[in-house]
Amino acid sequence: MHLLPTISTFFILLSAILVAFGWRFIIKGKPTLHKKTMLFAAVSALLFFIIYVSRTIFVGNTSFGGPDEMKLYYTIFLIFHIFLATTGAVFGLVTITLALKRKISIHRKIGPVTSIIWFFTAITGVMVYLLLYVLYEGGETTSMIKAILGS
Repeated sequence: MHLLPTISTFFILLSAILVAFGWRFIIKGKPTLHKKTMLFAAVSALLFFIIYVSRTIFVGNTSFGGPDEMKLYYTIFLIFHIFLATTGAVFGLVTITLALKRKISIHRKIGPVTSIIWFFTAITGVMVYLLLYVLYEGGETTSMIKAILGS
């Protein structure tokens, strides 16, 4: 189970890299490659979500194990990341739906915004991973509410 956070972080980072490539492909006038790449990015994000939710349900979440004087800053950062991730996921679903329904003019307007939100989501997600598992020894593994609030 200790590998699951690493695997899920890999998938969220991969999804952001694929979004960057997909964005580049559409700028270069390669819509077919753009579509395939963006769908792979969505699958990668979905794999992250499945692993994350499964771990949360069956194992729990790890609380911050770093210094006490950093816990408040970590909590604020984590809440910011959760807000970004939720917003990015909703924007992502809307953006993909618009593309698949061939509502391209709206898709073109919302797509760049979605991509930028997703880049920040991935970056902050990797930072949360580093703070929980690399830079500091993780705290106790507990329910999501306790891990977020540090109770």
